Amino acid sequence: MNSISPSRRLVLSSGAASALAISNGIAGQDAKFPIPSAPDKSPKADGERLHLGLIGCGGMGSGHLGSMLGQREAGKEAFDVVAVCDVNQIRLDQAQKTATERQEGVEVGAYGVHTELLARKDIDCVLIASPEHWHATMAVDAIAAGKDVYCEKPMTLSIEEALWMRDTMAANPHMRLQVGTQYMMYEKYQVARKWIADGRIGLPTLSQTSYCRNSKNGEWLYGIDPKVEPGTTLDWDRWCGPKGLAEFDTEVYHRWRRYRNWSTGIIGDLLVHMMTPLMFALDRGWPTRVTASGGHYSDKSMENHDQVMLTVEFEKEHTMIVAGSTCNEQGLEVLIRGHEANLYLGSNDCELRPERIFADDVDPERHECSRVSPQEALRLNWLHCVRTREQNISQVELAAQVMVVVDLATRSMWTGSAWGFDSATGQAKAI
Repeated sequence: MNSISPSRRLVLSSGAASALAISNGIAGQDAKFPIPSAPDKSPKADGERLHLGLIGCGGMGSGHLGSMLGQREAGKEAFDVVAVCDVNQIRLDQAQKTATERQEGVEVGAYGVHTELLARKDIDCVLIASPEHWHATMAVDAIAAGKDVYCEKPMTLSIEEALWMRDTMAANPHMRLQVGTQYMMYEKYQVARKWIADGRIGLPTLSQTSYCRNSKNGEWLYGIDPKVEPGTTLDWDRWCGPKGLAEFDTEVYHRWRRYRNWSTGIIGDLLVHMMTPLMFALDRGWPTRVTASGGHYSDKSMENHDQVMLTVEFEKEHTMIVAGSTCNEQGLEVLIRGHEANLYLGSNDCELRPERIFADDVDPERHECSRVSPQEALRLNWLHCVRTREQNISQVELAAQVMVVVDLATRSMWTGSAWGFDSATGQAKAI
């Protein structure tokens, strides 16, 4: 069993050191991101076992591990989890124990450094469930090592990192990278995209969606493990990684989504679920202007906001309204308004209702969609594409567009200004 010893805490492999320098350069010096060239990949035969690694064994990572092992036990895909990685020795040990006990005869390696896991030639793909400030570096490192990737949402923490991942995948079209926005698996958004493309609703002019939930004491108040201590059970320096070393704070480590430096809060953690499939259905191109407002209305101790409202404008003449809350669970109906008809997406189905003045020209229709467990289906879609080399459904190009919204909305919340984005230059500015 691998351990995280104090002597290894500041030792980076050449790949990790390079990625760390790159990531620091983005934030501090606007350095150009080098684009790797991944080795060729070939399809795997049906029944041939895929070898998978898990990077990040916290709440999301352990949840994915348990669910994946359940899919494996049910025979839904032929794969073995052969390696796990985390900077927290306690979580690492537990993940290794779980994967070993539930996979008879499979040897599961444990690593404190993600590049050591990626160096294994037998691993086909990795699921990245680390905090989001590590997503881009780990994903690009994985692609460079020839591993297909499932990356948890939000895909990155910034526009610059999102464009780095987009460019990396554009340079390596034979690789597969699935972004973990599972609502992409709902059939209703596929139907909506086709109906819009076919002109069924006329020009789509205004859409709305939301992700709102509530709690009595505040959001993301995960339990704090007193056994987690830097230098003994935690490699804190590596956890900080691309963001630069910070003073250890157990609140930040266990509840990082509440803090501005480490997370975009509601916007990146929750709203991406709803914006991603809606932007897919609309196909309106890059966001060009975003304004956001809100505040700390209930959870005063959380640094990130507990109520947000976004207005997003797109290059192909469309406006989207998005609400998010962790202090009230009443959200907006998921709706796409068109010049001639409207699409209602609040249920499992896709329903078209004509505008009053076009009632004689447009027929109403309701498409009843199949029901699906979206996260399970998204992982299986990814594994299927790792095997067959087909294209996966939740791709980086769309996720990069979503990250532009997330980044600009976050800037708008903190500065009070509207922010614009130029897709030709990849630059954002206050407007």
